Amino acid sequence: MKIKTIAKSYDEVMAIKPPKHERPKKTNIFWQTLTKIISQPALFSTHFTHKEIGMERLGKDEQALILMNHTGFTDFEIAYSMLYPRKFNTVAAFETFMGLEWLMKSIGCFATRKYIADLQLIRDIKHCLEKNKSSVLMFPEAVYTLDGTCVTLPSTLARFIKMLGVPLCILKTNGVYLHNPAYGYLKPRDVPIHAELCYVLSPEEIKAMSVEDIEAVLERDFSFDDFRWQKENGIVIDEPFRAEGLHNILYKCPHCGKEGEMHSEGIHLSCCACGKTWELTELGYLKATEGEDYFDHVPDWYRWERECVRREVLEGSYGFDVPCDIMMIVDTKALYKVGSGRLSHSKDGGFHLTGCDGKLDYHQSSRSMYTCEATPYWYQIDDVIGMGDSEALYFAFPTEHREVVGKVKLAVEEIFKILEEEERVSMLEREAAKKADQ
Repeated sequence: MKIKTIAKSYDEVMAIKPPKHERPKKTNIFWQTLTKIISQPALFSTHFTHKEIGMERLGKDEQALILMNHTGFTDFEIAYSMLYPRKFNTVAAFETFMGLEWLMKSIGCFATRKYIADLQLIRDIKHCLEKNKSSVLMFPEAVYTLDGTCVTLPSTLARFIKMLGVPLCILKTNGVYLHNPAYGYLKPRDVPIHAELCYVLSPEEIKAMSVEDIEAVLERDFSFDDFRWQKENGIVIDEPFRAEGLHNILYKCPHCGKEGEMHSEGIHLSCCACGKTWELTELGYLKATEGEDYFDHVPDWYRWERECVRREVLEGSYGFDVPCDIMMIVDTKALYKVGSGRLSHSKDGGFHLTGCDGKLDYHQSSRSMYTCEATPYWYQIDDVIGMGDSEALYFAFPTEHREVVGKVKLAVEEIFKILEEEERVSMLEREAAKKADQ
């Protein structure tokens, strides 16, 4: 999917009036039917299968919160096919409305700005449930998974579920990621797709459970691993380009430890620094052409990189400062090219984006983001790092040290966890000191 881009100066973009907020529209059976019909050819071509588990517990006209894992654009086609003809509104990223605002609203979507505290989103969801009398479909991960496993969920999700007090359902897919992985530069693979729609918790069960209990349910029922699913089901992916783009997420060599030297082509992933090479097999295993494999499971390699990043953060050695091209979104008409600048990131400094001849100076603290947009070949443009607030979204495209795109998402998530851990320790120390004084 492409997105419309227009070159404008930073001043011109900041002078654009932001779109006026509108309440989510009631779903329309005409648009629901049309969307389902349009979705069928794509699903048919992937040998799509699905099943429902416990959905008889949800009344025909009963509203629910439906959480769906986010693995590719096919998610929308699956949701609009499986949930039909149930009325539902969909929470969608603000940038997906570019040039398609009327269509997105017609099919029941309403926009949110990712990764920021958005009280308006809560009001809109309650409006859908109480006024529109429709269910709400939500992708709590907010971004496509990069390694085929569950992305970090917001820590407030369980509290949000308890606050709404409506049934919780989970729509989980397997195969969407493998069909067109986020690292793979838009080359689809011939992979069967399967989806399951499950009734998870009733309002009564949610009311009786603690936040911690709900978090445990989410961890159990929302988890997935597409590479493991591929192996367990013996699904063969024999495309000659199946490893291409893998270096975008597996950016660090476990053999020599170098970063930014990984390269992928055809069915192979290799390190340009030491020459170590792996094959991505037809069953999704990583197999070294010589010597030790180190990791035969893509998510295990990715998890090791996360551990390395966390160690750097704790040791105080993590951080980067790179030149970049800058684009912005302030309305739903286009993505605006505003010039070039620099992007830096660290634990204490968060994101700092400067540029546009000194006119742009944007900070975003580490405490404000539990994850971030860090996507290879974003909207067929280039590798991107995204951030923003209620006034504007900023997208930085590094022109050097592009490996930071693969690394920064892990860093943002680990920094947020570390800050939360430090805050808990500090709180316990204050409580202990208070007791000692009494």
